[in-house]
Amino acid sequence: MSNKKVAIIGTVGLPANYGGFETLTEHLVENLGEKWDISVYCSGKRYAKNVRQRFYKGARLIYLPFQANGIQSILYDCISIFHAIFYADVLLVLGVSGGFMLPFVKLFTNKKVIISIDGIEWKRSKWSKIARLYLWAAEWMAVKYSDADISDNESIQDYTAIRYKTLSNIIEYGADHTIQATPTLEDKKKYPFIVSSYAFKVCRIEPENNIGMVLRAFSKLRGYALVMVGNWNNSEYGIELRKEYSGYPNITMLDPIYDQRELDVLRGNCYVYVHGHSAGGTNPSLVEAMYLGLSIMVYGVSYNRTTTEGKAMYFKSEEELIYLIKTKKLADIKAVAVKMKEIAHRRYLWKLISDKYEYMMLRVLAKPQHKYLTSKLSKKMPDEQLLSFELGHLKSPAFFFEKR
Repeated sequence: MSNKKVAIIGTVGLPANYGGFETLTEHLVENLGEKWDISVYCSGKRYAKNVRQRFYKGARLIYLPFQANGIQSILYDCISIFHAIFYADVLLVLGVSGGFMLPFVKLFTNKKVIISIDGIEWKRSKWSKIARLYLWAAEWMAVKYSDADISDNESIQDYTAIRYKTLSNIIEYGADHTIQATPTLEDKKKYPFIVSSYAFKVCRIEPENNIGMVLRAFSKLRGYALVMVGNWNNSEYGIELRKEYSGYPNITMLDPIYDQRELDVLRGNCYVYVHGHSAGGTNPSLVEAMYLGLSIMVYGVSYNRTTTEGKAMYFKSEEELIYLIKTKKLADIKAVAVKMKEIAHRRYLWKLISDKYEYMMLRVLAKPQHKYLTSKLSKKMPDEQLLSFELGHLKSPAFFFEKR
């Protein structure tokens, strides 16, 4: 019996060297490749022709001449979906940019579609009003016309339950690809700050990640070092921040690092990891820091609290971050690190995550056509039923992003 075919749509591509969806895809290929015939759509803009591969770890790679992010992601995802319906049994769509294609997929084919919601994309400040309106509508179509939708965080599940009256399926990210690396003499020569105490942060340089807040805080903490890795030169925002703060002797601003060991040497030897993300769900860089056993100071929105099970150190302003840095004792910092590691080693494992995705794919293949896999919530569901489903929080009219 031949393997079922699955198309993975919406990532930059493989080999993974960009972000969370790419790392997820790589581990799905590694863990499920023997049982599934996997095809992965890749951005030809990110992989030069001389480095492209037809197959990667058994998965077929299909290149399209578009960027996987930004405005081109709409065309990239829509064309990928259209191509995949001619051969795939399951379309695993990562992100909602191609949501407008899904009504046609459901109307004219019997293909099964699983959509993974990438946070609440339409709320991100980097988008224009028109783009946010499109993403808002695309998200609605993606959830309505998919066979199952996936949230990577319970707080995103809250949001979909309130907006769509559905119970989204929670599947997080793994982090056990990170490496506990001891610095070598070569590492210390390249990065002299490794031998001293420093805070660390790695992220895309975007306003929603509170880069300015963290930099302002450490510009006032002259006795505390900060090392931050990101794509500074990709936007005016990053260029201006680098120009403003690169002169501070306690702040080191590094360009993107895609070598796993090198990145883990830097973050694995910091005394505290600062996570400023204010949008999204379960953030890969956060769970990776947790898996390495780092102490975490994190921006205190609901999905960050969910990821860390309420056991990290939280801030909502530069003043609160300064207070944490100045007042937390070493024993407190070490205690948080132990808690973060325990959570990550229990929840954020790639084999576990891959098994959950496979379970979802098998379930959608087994269900009748045009029957939703998600559990529908009645608008008048009694409180007792909400409590029985552990959804008592939905009695409150507050949205997840209004939680404190």
